[in-house]
Amino acid sequence: MNYMPGKLVTVTVDRPLGSFHPEYKDMYYPINYGYIKGIIAPDGEEQDAYILGVDEPVKEFTGRIIAIIRRSDDVEEKWVVAPDGVTFTKDEIMEAVRFQEQYFQSEMIMNKEK
Repeated sequence: MNYMPGKLVTVTVDRPLGSFHPEYKDMYYPINYGYIKGIIAPDGEEQDAYILGVDEPVKEFTGRIIAIIRRSDDVEEKWVVAPDGVTFTKDEIMEAVRFQEQYFQSEMIMNKEK
């Protein structure tokens, strides 16, 4: 697992807020979603990330990893990235990513509070 809580990462956004999934046309993205260049995930692709705390579509975003979502029925992990210093509760994070995670058995690991 490459997960590094609190690590600063840059996400390249390929599914901006307000867009639809390229294959599943009814899947709307209410948040920015993308990948982290150069970090290979368990599925062999670059690491996917949800971006929380940004209320407009962006092409790229640098923030801190605040949580990881592990799927027990899929090989993928999703990182949750937010602006430095911005926090969310577990419930707020799960609600924000529900649009996609509702299709999987997911658990979330959050950073420990300082």
